[in-house]
Amino acid sequence: MAHPLAKLQTIPASVASVADYEPLARERMSEQAWAYVAGGAADELTLHANGAAFQRLSLRTSVLGDLSQGSTRLDLFGHALTSPILLAPVAYQTLVHPEGELATALAASAMQTGMIVSTQASMSIESIAQRTKAPLWFQLYIQHDRDFTAALVRRAEAAGYRALVVTVDAPVGGSRNREQRAGFKLPAGVEAVNLRGMQPLSQAADGSRAELLLGGPLLASAPTWRDIAWLRELTSLPVLLKGIMTGEDAECAVDAGVDGIIVSNHGGRTLDTQPASIDVLPEIAQTVNGKVPLLLDGGIRRGSDVFKALALGANAVLIGRAYIYGLAAAGALGVSHVLRMLRAELEITMALTGCTTLQAIRADRIRR
Repeated sequence: MAHPLAKLQTIPASVASVADYEPLARERMSEQAWAYVAGGAADELTLHANGAAFQRLSLRTSVLGDLSQGSTRLDLFGHALTSPILLAPVAYQTLVHPEGELATALAASAMQTGMIVSTQASMSIESIAQRTKAPLWFQLYIQHDRDFTAALVRRAEAAGYRALVVTVDAPVGGSRNREQRAGFKLPAGVEAVNLRGMQPLSQAADGSRAELLLGGPLLASAPTWRDIAWLRELTSLPVLLKGIMTGEDAECAVDAGVDGIIVSNHGGRTLDTQPASIDVLPEIAQTVNGKVPLLLDGGIRRGSDVFKALALGANAVLIGRAYIYGLAAAGALGVSHVLRMLRAELEITMALTGCTTLQAIRADRIRR
């Protein structure tokens, strides 16, 4: 296995878009780490569909309008953000950079945007909070041990996190064949540090080892809508559900009293042959009808992609692999640069379509 190259200390002039970070990141990661970060489930059809769906959407321009007083700022759950681009939860970030989530938090602070910290972060909830002044949200996987889950929520509250993002689309992991072929396993020193002390779920109710999912202990302890109600009682923080891909589930989420919805197919990492996130966004936006904020996750690589998501009903977007490639190549500097490029491209797109504010971005700016 080739030794990873040193991280970049300055950004080469040849890096002009988010896509330019991908080869730089790959050169600096092991084959196994690359399989984990870049791969998806099964044949990776959904992984590739996320990006291709944006490319099928065209933009309608508008000329000679008044472009003064333009801004990408928005208020989301009382947080003033400089742009509608937030950092999605990504696990085990020390896998790609020694400073991991601490570097990402530093970039979020520098760019005044929000960061969602994974339950499976490789740095502690508290240490990440100490590193940034940016709004932090905590992404929660509801664990089989509900008391341990409640303790995680209390830790996040005490550390100053401002919302809970509950991932609901992965009660089991996807079949990630690329990882299997590469023989991926976490290297020594990389772990989900915030889950230390939780007893593993390794046996069936009768004490035997469970080999199958159906009827086994993992799915028996998987979260349900009752757990969302339990969380609502447990915390006063806003609760968002991440992984909603149908109008029916969006309606159930609103009925359950959640504060926001993140339209996401988990970056194509759980169930392959799902549609692209952007393709189901209009259905969910119509169902929700402005009752709660909508965020979109999956396939964002250009500022024009951000624009298209806002036009089709999102209030903001999350980026995942895009900033992880920047992190792998150049640490906090790379993450900041990715955010800066996307925001600049969004501003260009807004100007050339005649939209000076985020509220002006509507579906009539999309040509079908």
